[in-house]
Amino acid sequence: MRFSLDRIAQPFVAVSERFYPDPFVFAIVLTAITFAVAVLATPTSAAQALEIWGVGLTGFLGFAMQICIVLVCSHALAHTDLVHRGIELVARWPRSAPQAYALIAILAGLTSMVTGALGLVVGALGAQAIAQEGRARGLRLHFPLLVASAYGGFVIWHMGYSGTAPLAVATPGHSLESVMGILPVTETTYTAWNLGLAALTLTAVALVCSRLAPPDEEIVEWVRESSAGSEPASQASLGPVGERLTPADHLDQSRVLSSALGLLLLAFIASWFRSRGFQLTLDLVNWSFLSAGLLLARSPRHYLQLIADASRTLGPIVLQYPLYAAVVALITRTELVGIFSQGFVAMSSSETLGFWAFVSGGVLNFFVPSGGGQWAVQGPIFLAAARELGVADAVVVMGVAYGDQWTNMIQPFWALPLLAIVDLNARAIMGYCFVIFLAAFVCLGAGLLWLGSG
Repeated sequence: MRFSLDRIAQPFVAVSERFYPDPFVFAIVLTAITFAVAVLATPTSAAQALEIWGVGLTGFLGFAMQICIVLVCSHALAHTDLVHRGIELVARWPRSAPQAYALIAILAGLTSMVTGALGLVVGALGAQAIAQEGRARGLRLHFPLLVASAYGGFVIWHMGYSGTAPLAVATPGHSLESVMGILPVTETTYTAWNLGLAALTLTAVALVCSRLAPPDEEIVEWVRESSAGSEPASQASLGPVGERLTPADHLDQSRVLSSALGLLLLAFIASWFRSRGFQLTLDLVNWSFLSAGLLLARSPRHYLQLIADASRTLGPIVLQYPLYAAVVALITRTELVGIFSQGFVAMSSSETLGFWAFVSGGVLNFFVPSGGGQWAVQGPIFLAAARELGVADAVVVMGVAYGDQWTNMIQPFWALPLLAIVDLNARAIMGYCFVIFLAAFVCLGAGLLWLGSG
């Protein structure tokens, strides 16, 4: 009999299916908890907390726009013909159910290393494609587990190309430049220890996912109801064809125009790297995905259709960002984050500071589900401790980043784009995600303890 983790997973699955709230309700509850703790644990009055909360609602508007751009550009790129065909090709590889669960975790993980948003979209589309292909071959695949496995691959996103904390400290003019200077991504993201730990963690997640399948009688298979949102836009949706084309229609459907804009962006990116070295910023990541999408789209009209389709996944995210921005304001302006982070710093030595940065980052991620936002509030405290204990800056930067990605497995905010595509609610996958969360803790925590002071 093959080794199975189903018995471990089932209690978590049962609890999440009964008690896990909608992500928007999750955000409201976190807001209430933060408000109460801010009033009870600091000298802040209820009236002052209300003022801080209300003013703080606008705190993430600029950053939210950056995140929305990367989400829609990644979604559009994943729905271009070439990428979509690649997903369908990969979906034919599994020959057994365990292989299917492991493959979707690996596929989502590798694409998450390019950008987290792309990993979420490719993971969702890949889960659907593998489910459809498996059904045609007679494989019984539990669709909630396929989706959870895809989200599990996302647990390494902050170790890759678009990780916001390492990108933030690599950007000239960042908020802590006077303390730490510019920390290039070659000392954080593109180190052997970070990439090796990413590979180890993804391998462990894939193995765990391959052993989580429930008994046959409990399997819920995916039944395709519509191709809407799961395939590239058809030519019929892109406007008039044949003799009805006007000069304006010719321009709208000209691949030359979209390709020219994509090449212009590509030239700018190349010029940036040539003049500044390998200095990445979140904006540059966004322009790279916009460029790739434009180059792979059939025309400007086709790309606009892909973007319009992508925008349908943004509603819940846009709604929740002001709430989380207000929570950040509460925990920073009432000094809650200082009290919280100093507690972890007090337990640290030079060999364990990175580990406690990871744990504290994971806890704070419930209230600030944004790697860049977390670093902004925790960075000053952990950097001061790093100076005092002789720990490399990269260790605490990546420790906070690892914590952010780790508890995403049980903080449903970033699951929203994936869930919107596959039409599932968070409680359907969170029981499995809790087991992935435990596996990731072992890998990431052990890796940081091994790294020590760097």
